[in-house]
Amino acid sequence: MPSQLEHAMETVMFTFHKFAGDKNYLTREDLRLLMEKEVPGYMENQKDPMAIDRIMKNLEECRDGKISFEGYLSLFAGLTNGCNEYYIKKMKPTGKKF
Repeated sequence: MPSQLEHAMETVMFTFHKFAGDKNYLTREDLRLLMEKEVPGYMENQKDPMAIDRIMKNLEECRDGKISFEGYLSLFAGLTNGCNEYYIKKMKPTGKKF
């Protein structure tokens, strides 16, 4: 039986492939759909109308409109780090959980 962390790793991996399909990379539209479906809270609170374009620009390795699995991991590592910072500052001191 997989551990909780192994299950989380599997979910991250399968989510990428769900949106990337057979091409094994994300386009701008794939990224937009992934963000809207998988992290709707982030997108709903986003004040920057160019957020997807900005994210895409930061993650494209070759400036070819493609985000690799590694770029996708960088995105979610950054988002997870932000959530962790929020948890440490706001929730952990009060004993709250997500």
